[in-house]
Amino acid sequence: MSAVSSSTEQSLASVVVVDYGLGNLRSVTRGLERAGADVEITDDPAAFEAADGVVLPGVGAFREGVENADPLREDLLAVAERGTPLFGICLGMQMLLTSSEEGETDGESAVQGLDLIPGTNVRFDEGQKVPHMGWNELSVERDHPLVEGVDGQYAYFVHSYYAAPDDEAATVATTDYEREFPSIVANEAGNVFGTQFHPEKSGETGLQILRNFVEICADE
Repeated sequence: MSAVSSSTEQSLASVVVVDYGLGNLRSVTRGLERAGADVEITDDPAAFEAADGVVLPGVGAFREGVENADPLREDLLAVAERGTPLFGICLGMQMLLTSSEEGETDGESAVQGLDLIPGTNVRFDEGQKVPHMGWNELSVERDHPLVEGVDGQYAYFVHSYYAAPDDEAATVATTDYEREFPSIVANEAGNVFGTQFHPEKSGETGLQILRNFVEICADE
């Protein structure tokens, strides 16, 4: 995997976007640059260590994501252990949890997520239209710097599974899609968090989320 760097004239923080073969890397990068970050797309663990923040993007299936990222597992766990902000987006958020129901119906054995936010990813109920696709409202449930200014705003979703953390306190924001589900989650320390929606596709709401993330990174 190649490393690609990009910079802004006055960057507020240095951010690494993890390249593990999945994810909308260019769109995420452009969004982060608009939010004031100096961005590097890479799979180099040395860059993870040097960065102010790390983004784990992702589009696709849980198993494929976990298996692709497995060579970087210990490096990503080290990011969290150091207290560096680690931001999972869509599949990247689901990979922060312990496991997923995805694949079970095909007879596949379970694969282990990063287990940074204990819990599992479950499929929407039978009878619900999947994937959940389009704009939906964010309802902030508790304080976290990532959600400053976004309560009641709309974000763009594309997913068939959602996070079910073991600890209800891990839920930062929820969204209603015939049932209420966690759309933003975070660990107890607050430095590991994720959005089920795509901030890079969510207009001004997404840009506000990305600005909040860059500010979190700048404050570290």
